Amino acid sequence: MVSSGPAEVPAEESGHLLLERRFTARLLPQLRLLVEECAAREGLGEPRRGEFVLAVDEIAGNAVEHAGGSGRLVLRRVGEELECRISDAGPGFSEEVIPELLPGLDGAPKGRGLWLARLVADRFAVTGGAPGTGPPGAVVTVAVRLR
Repeated sequence: MVSSGPAEVPAEESGHLLLERRFTARLLPQLRLLVEECAAREGLGEPRRGEFVLAVDEIAGNAVEHAGGSGRLVLRRVGEELECRISDAGPGFSEEVIPELLPGLDGAPKGRGLWLARLVADRFAVTGGAPGTGPPGAVVTVAVRLR
């Protein structure tokens, strides 16, 4: 697991469940609205709320586009953080594939969504590994502090 920020707390072990949904491309607009409503209800103000919703949307969109057309979102409040985990059953990847510079500036044609999500997050992690190293799929966790 690669992580930036404080140690990650498994969602199954702590926190208050706010939203859990399976999604496909058709459900992405509804998912964005639900995440925004939950974030507002938990007190995440603007502009952080918009950044968080955009990051979640980019990660969910990647799951649809690159990992078989569907995924699962779990949104929790963990202490003073709003944490979103998006999992899929795709080939998997590691955080090393995310460009360090804004894609396009370093010649990378893709990776803007994950780059952006990592940029706006207070905590960001990719688990699941690279293709061929274990069970299929990836889990991307993005979290922001509420205060």
